[in-house]
Amino acid sequence: LLDVDELDFDAVKLDSADLLHDNIMHLTSSMIRGAIIAPPNRKLVVADLANIEGRMLAWLAGETWKVEAFREGRDLYVEAYARAFQIDPALVTSALRQIGKVMELALGYQGGAGAFKTFALAFGIDLDELARIAWDTLPIDLLAEATDFYEWLLKTNGDTRHMRREAFITCDVFKRGWRNGHPAIATLWQQMETTCLDAVDSPGQTFTCRKFKVRRDGAWLRIGLPSGRALCYPSPQINEGKLSYMGVNQYTRKWQRLTTYGGKLVENCTQAAARDVLAAPMPHIESEGFDILLTVHDELITETPDLPEYNASRLAAMMSSAPAWAEGLPLAAAGFESYRYRK
Repeated sequence: LLDVDELDFDAVKLDSADLLHDNIMHLTSSMIRGAIIAPPNRKLVVADLANIEGRMLAWLAGETWKVEAFREGRDLYVEAYARAFQIDPALVTSALRQIGKVMELALGYQGGAGAFKTFALAFGIDLDELARIAWDTLPIDLLAEATDFYEWLLKTNGDTRHMRREAFITCDVFKRGWRNGHPAIATLWQQMETTCLDAVDSPGQTFTCRKFKVRRDGAWLRIGLPSGRALCYPSPQINEGKLSYMGVNQYTRKWQRLTTYGGKLVENCTQAAARDVLAAPMPHIESEGFDILLTVHDELITETPDLPEYNASRLAAMMSSAPAWAEGLPLAAAGFESYRYRK
C-alpha cells in the first residue's frame, strides 16, 4: 500500500489524482482506511498487539525459552535463527535475521519448505541465491536429513514445490532447525492431532491436550480454549487415519468435507485464543471512554474526545494486560493517535 496523505485525498476529490500518481487504482485502494475520520472535537486512538500469534503459540505450547524471550523484549527473529542452529545470537547478522523472520512467519504451524518458499518470495528472497550462499554453512546432520528427504520425494513422486534441488534442501534444513529449536511447539502439533482423533473415536469422553480440552458430542468435535470458549468442528470423521470435518472451502466458498492436521488445528486454536485476548479488555476500554469503532486483526480502532488523557499509550496499556485465564502470557502493544485512520 502507498503512504497516502491529505494532499492525495484532496487530489482525488478534485479529480486530479493522475497529476500525482500513475496508478490510480493502487492509490484509491491505499485510501480505504483513510475514509474513516473522526468527527469534530474527536480523534482516533489506535493500538495493536505486538506479535500476538507468536506470543500466544509459545504460551499455549509451553515453549518456555520463547515466552521468556518475549517477556524480556529480545529480538525474536534473531533468537529463532540462533536457537535453530545453536549459535550465539550476537553472531546473527542482518541477513541471517531476515531468514529468522521468514522462519518465524512460515514454520509455526507445521509448515515446511513450501511454506518457507511462500514467505521468502514475499520478502524478495531469491531461494537459489540463498542456497548458494548458505550451503557450506548448513549443519551437516540436518543437511543429510534434508537431502535424504528430497531424494525420497523424487522416488515417490512427492511435491518438491517446483524448487531446485539445493533450494529445496536449504529450505528443509531451515525447517528442521526451527523445529529442533522449538520442541514444545513441534510436539504440540502431533499431540493435538492425536488427541482430536482419540476424541472422535470416543464420543462423550473429555481428553486433555496441554491447555486444551477436547471432546466429541454427537455431530460436534469441540476444542475448549483456555478462555472457556470452544472451537467447533461439525461432523468429524476419520478416514485412513486422517481427520476431516464439514466446512467452507476457503477457495471455492462451497460447503464440503475438509481434511485437517495437527499444525492446522494448532493454528485455529492459536488465532482463536489471540482473538480472546484482544476481546477480553474491550468492556473496560469502553468504560474508560475509548469508544471501539472496529477491530482489524490484532488492532483496536477507538474514537475518543480530543483530549491529552486519551492517548495511545493508555490504550496500549489496557490491551496488554493479560486476562486471568492467560496468566504468564507476555503481551505488548503500541499505537498512534490521528484524525484519519491509517496503517
